[in-house]
Amino acid sequence: MLIDVHNHFYPPEYLDALKAGDSEVKLTIDAEGNPCIHYPGDFNVAVRGHRDIAYRQTVLESEGVDTQVLTFTTPGTHVETPERAVRFARLVNDAFAKIVKERAPRFSSLATLPLNVPDASVAELTRAVTELGMPGAMLFSNVNGVALADKRFEPLYAEANRLGCILHIHPTDPVGVEAMTDYWLMPLVGFLADTTLAAAKLVFAGVPERYPNIKWVLGHLGGAIPYLAERLDRGWEAFPDCRADIAKPPTEYLKKFYYDCVNFDPNALRLCVEFAGAGQMMAASDYPHQIGSIPKMKSSLAALNVTDAERAQILGGNAKRLYKL
Repeated sequence: MLIDVHNHFYPPEYLDALKAGDSEVKLTIDAEGNPCIHYPGDFNVAVRGHRDIAYRQTVLESEGVDTQVLTFTTPGTHVETPERAVRFARLVNDAFAKIVKERAPRFSSLATLPLNVPDASVAELTRAVTELGMPGAMLFSNVNGVALADKRFEPLYAEANRLGCILHIHPTDPVGVEAMTDYWLMPLVGFLADTTLAAAKLVFAGVPERYPNIKWVLGHLGGAIPYLAERLDRGWEAFPDCRADIAKPPTEYLKKFYYDCVNFDPNALRLCVEFAGAGQMMAASDYPHQIGSIPKMKSSLAALNVTDAERAQILGGNAKRLYKL
């Protein structure tokens, strides 16, 4: 079984709204007719796989992917005005729910939330889980510069904890993006740094300790979390501030997070196995972004030095259990 938990889709209804000018987001069309969705430091080329679900299904069938957990992607709905953010989040979630209803088990999905409107995010998470049947939501690593550890999101975490759902952290343009606008440094470096920062701050702020029923998933193998974990523990030992809100070293929480395998280096994947264990890792492709790849997802996991049982967990067993597929 092969389940891909990190990939992205733009519902045609959302793209139609952008084309109509009903958005803060700039949209252009490239020479091949693909919509290009711009945001600070980056833009996404919405190729056919981003927006044609029937075509996408043929790709998955040819590549042997049993299920994809669809998620929305940057720049997200939180860049819009509050009214539009709420409306666009509902539009995206309704479109995802329709795809899953018509095409399960090939597709599942996570909700997107209007994160710049925290109270509406609570309501939309509840609707997505209890009415649309989604197992949780994707969060962006910051919300227009506001950290996920900010107190304004506490009601959202309380509801996610009550529902026992997944919160998958995906990066977006970080604070300081103006230093990353050449050489594609924002997606190459800034994304990983912002995921690392978001996860570390959430843990030090005590969010996972207060809300133990949330299933946290980190994108792109957790950024640099497996590599820097020892340093975070050293900070907990050295600085009283780092012990103010948590009773245990940071790695005690971070080892309970899940890590999607959008890092196609078997050595990096092995480091994550040694840090968190194969039971906390899940196959992921970042399809159909330019920097994503289903073949590289498969080849890197095939080359990973683990037992057959551990490989089966990573390829699909963990996701099947976590997402209740």
